[in-house]
Amino acid sequence: MSIHTGHRKRLKEEFRTRGIEGWTDHKVLELILGFGIPQGDVNPLAHELIDRFGSLSGALDALPEELMKVKGMGEHSATMLKLFPAVLGRYLEGRTGPGQIVHTVQEAGHVLAPYLYGARNEMAYILCLDAKAKVLGVRRISEGNNSNSSVAIRRVAEECLALRASLCYLAHNHVSGVALPSPEDMNTTAVIRSALDPLGVRLVDHLVFVDGDLVSTRETAASGKKGGYRMVYPGQQ
Repeated sequence: MSIHTGHRKRLKEEFRTRGIEGWTDHKVLELILGFGIPQGDVNPLAHELIDRFGSLSGALDALPEELMKVKGMGEHSATMLKLFPAVLGRYLEGRTGPGQIVHTVQEAGHVLAPYLYGARNEMAYILCLDAKAKVLGVRRISEGNNSNSSVAIRRVAEECLALRASLCYLAHNHVSGVALPSPEDMNTTAVIRSALDPLGVRLVDHLVFVDGDLVSTRETAASGKKGGYRMVYPGQQ
């Protein structure tokens, strides 16, 4: 057994027995890379990826072509890294299926967050509920900078009617990194609420996501201060 093989085995055993709590980003990345690069020492490559992209999340969010610019990263390894956030998003979606009851902003956030997790473009979704606040479904409304267009507003109405919703939450992400509703967000909320009221559908709130932060436009408008929450996902402390 080579020194590198023994090190990889110890990393895997440590993960199986204690998880990754307390690990550095490069140590987590080293474990991941070991599955895609079967030979050699991947520790220097893990360090180089963290140095280049700033963090584990930065490396996982990087485009495949950017990852492959790093010496030692091929198409196979880059694809494997991109698989992790995609699988996590699917995993989180599976934990929040139809039938769940949503009574609070935080509960709505946990249903919607997986759909926006890791998104590089601005995306808008609608969470539809019945009169008892039971989840009927989540539908994508738009992608890119057209979430305020008349087409997107019409899509919101169509999806609510198709699912026979009585209540709904609108959600979108800010790729700017600023977790604060913009004047445009507030205007969009008012326009969509006005469009849904005659249909018998109440827009409960419009949620803005930035990384792990969630902001309620309803609470922000009511208090004049950012109504923010920190989302905690399974496995996080």
